[in-house]
Amino acid sequence: MQRNLIRSAGALSVLAAATLAAATVLVGYRSETLEKSALYTPVDAKELKLPAGFSAKILATDLGATRHMVVGKNGDMYVKLSKLKDGKGLYLLRDTNGDGAIDEQKLFGDYPGTGIAIKDGFLYSSSNKGVFRYKLNEKDEIIDFDKPESIISGLTDHGRDNAKPLALDNKGNLYVTVGSYNDNCRAANSAKGMSPCSILDSAGGIWRFKAGQLNQQFSDGTRYATGVKNAVGIDWDNKTNALYATTHGRGKFDDMYPQYYTPKHSAELPSETLYRLKEGDDAGWPYIYYDHFQNKKMLAPEYGGDGKKTGGEKTVNPLVAFPAHLGPNALMFYTGNMFPARYRNGAFIAFHSQSSELKKGYLVAFVPFVNGKPGKWEIFADNFAGTDLAKPTGPIQHRPCGLAQGPDGALYVTDDLNGTIFKIAYSKK
Repeated sequence: MQRNLIRSAGALSVLAAATLAAATVLVGYRSETLEKSALYTPVDAKELKLPAGFSAKILATDLGATRHMVVGKNGDMYVKLSKLKDGKGLYLLRDTNGDGAIDEQKLFGDYPGTGIAIKDGFLYSSSNKGVFRYKLNEKDEIIDFDKPESIISGLTDHGRDNAKPLALDNKGNLYVTVGSYNDNCRAANSAKGMSPCSILDSAGGIWRFKAGQLNQQFSDGTRYATGVKNAVGIDWDNKTNALYATTHGRGKFDDMYPQYYTPKHSAELPSETLYRLKEGDDAGWPYIYYDHFQNKKMLAPEYGGDGKKTGGEKTVNPLVAFPAHLGPNALMFYTGNMFPARYRNGAFIAFHSQSSELKKGYLVAFVPFVNGKPGKWEIFADNFAGTDLAKPTGPIQHRPCGLAQGPDGALYVTDDLNGTIFKIAYSKK
């Protein structure tokens, strides 16, 4: 998957205006023939490691900082950018003739961000401070790219962990993550934690708003769950009728508490976690963290912990704990029919970083669910990094960030390092 190899082989081509005279670029929801901008030819992603029967293709690359994405019932792909490209923060990518290649694209929306979803005839998209929506027509196409409706504004944005991932239930509710901008809620110039942690009033949780009400402010929302440090992965599962979130754990322990923690502890703790959340739940940040070696909720050192004291008796337990610092950046429950039956109603998770414990990372994991209960997590798609993380021989090639399910049941994965979109499919032998 190394980019120089892809380009030298010519298998994934960005066709330039100098070589082709015209291409289709979207204007509104119609098509007009204009001067060439860019087209992408799919290429096999042969370096990805997948279970038997699965295959992957690279649909596009060099798109920019591609974060979360969603695929409409008509196959249109919408991709959110965390950094503006040509002044825009959203892509519409379209395969008009069903040959598997993207032959139309449009950049729109003048704000960067992460969250995106389609629900009840609208495309919802977040900036780092709010949420917008675009009305879709009967063909599930955006009616007016230039006039999104403001659903929420005024969400806190301090620059750190400021993504606003979103999810929608079936009762008209919109859920938005507001991540903490302080890693462990330490008081200024101190190793002690703020008590209480005042950040939790406006961040470190998931807030609920009305999906159909325009011009809401932060004060109009309800804090649905607190103590959730930064849930970049968030999804509503229709099977269990519940909200789920994957959280990023805190950073170092040994910088301020070397008497209790070693650099190895900081590298291997705390766990990244998957929660099922109901209204009023508290996941415990910053007062506790989860230790997957001890399978316990531990009191944070800023609040009197020493690596041995447990805490958080009234906080919700994680469903699944993962090795530290993997960076779960997307969560998606699979409802398609393309993959084998064991994958249906299970959860895919895109991990954006790596674990020193596993010597692995930059992967897509899978958590099977049976009767609403999770099983043991497993690696589903590996080697997005393009190098052996135990003995790396080159730079990281791709960092999985977003997940989406196509109408045919295929799984899409975005990479925000090199702006790549992968499509993973299954075929019986």
